[in-house]
This record gives sequence, C-alpha cells and structure tokens, in this order.
Amino acid sequence: MDQQMMAGYAPSAPTARMENHGPSIAKIAMQSGNDLFARSGSMIAYEGYIQYESNHSSLRQSAAGRITGESVPLMRCTGDGVLYLADYGANVVCVPLQNENISVNATNVLAFDAQLTWGVQRVKGVAKFAGQGLFNFGISGTGWVAVTSRGMPIVVDCAQTDETCVDPDALVAWSTSLQMKGKRSFKASSLIGRGSGEAYQIAFSGRGFVIVQPSEDSTDRLNGQQH
Repeated sequence: MDQQMMAGYAPSAPTARMENHGPSIAKIAMQSGNDLFARSGSMIAYEGYIQYESNHSSLRQSAAGRITGESVPLMRCTGDGVLYLADYGANVVCVPLQNENISVNATNVLAFDAQLTWGVQRVKGVAKFAGQGLFNFGISGTGWVAVTSRGMPIVVDCAQTDETCVDPDALVAWSTSLQMKGKRSFKASSLIGRGSGEAYQIAFSGRGFVIVQPSEDSTDRLNGQQH
C-alpha cells in the first residue's frame, strides 16, 4: 500500500488521556489502574492489551436509568494501550473536567473516566419545561468525558458573554454551575426551533460551558419518553 497515502490517516502518538482522531473518533490512552467506562459497542479498534467487561454497578444504575428514560449501556475498559471509540459516525467532543459537574443527554454519552462520579440526576431549573425532560445523565469530578454530537458542535464558554441562549432540542451538555432561565421569543418563532407559535430557549450565564449540536432531536426524545 502507498505509504504516502496512508500518512494522512495513520494514528499519531497520544498527547492526552482523551483526544480526537478526526472529528468522529475518540482516542484514549489506556493505562492499568486508570479504567474507562464506554458506551457498549463503541469500540472500533485498539492497540496493546485492553479488555472489556460489563460492570455490575453500572448495570444497576442503567436499570435505574431505564425508569427515568436516561439509560446508558456501559462497558468497563481496562488495560494498557490506545483505544478508539466511535458512535455511528457522530462527531465527538473530548472534555476535561476539573472538579466540575456536567449534565449530558444520555444518548450523547460516549465515554468517561471510571473515577468520575456519575448517574441519573434530576434536571434543575427551567430545562425540564423546555423539552429536556425531568432527568439527565450527570458526571462530576476530575477526569475526561467524551460526548457525541449530530454534526460539528458548538462549544460555548459562557464566561465570555453575558448570556448564551440555546434551542433546548439542540442542547447536548452543560456545566451545572451555570445559571439557567427560560426565554420566550414571539418575533423569532418562525426562525428558531421546529414548533409553531412562540419560540422557547434556555438562557445560560456564569462560568461554564454548553455544547450544542446542529440537529434538533425533539422527535426522537419524545418517542423515547413514550416507550
């Protein structure tokens, strides 16, 4: 095979615990004692010696998640080497947490460090009235998290602006340290969102970030809540 042609696709040596290999693949540097939880079925390749197993505690939390509609099927990954994860070609964002707490839609969770605290949590503030449901998947502590997005996402540092307004159906994740409030816009109802009548947004402010995808999946979310 032409080595020059391969050069643009060959993996490079990891420079962080978690990083991207292209827009749709998460590359994780695995070390013994530094385990990872990953979405079941997301492994596409690995180098070195890496094992996968179901984790009983995660299965119990997943069972609780099924009751709330925020179940995440997980596998525990251990070993030494480099692990590659993907989820049906979705874009991937790797996020380092520094003693932080984020709230993520369960369908967007790809992987996270096993030492992080995680589980289903009740959504606080106005999000529960804006299409997000009553529960979400919470991850907190210091470590790495990989989330997926339907298309190239926007990651907004809310500390750089007075207020960041987001269509709730396009919202992937947010720092729970942010202040949230609901906003309705009558004049923009034909431009924002997919529903008729007044448009509804969530306004974030404070120190933290939000991740927004270029896709509104309210139909999928509503179907999931009905089953």
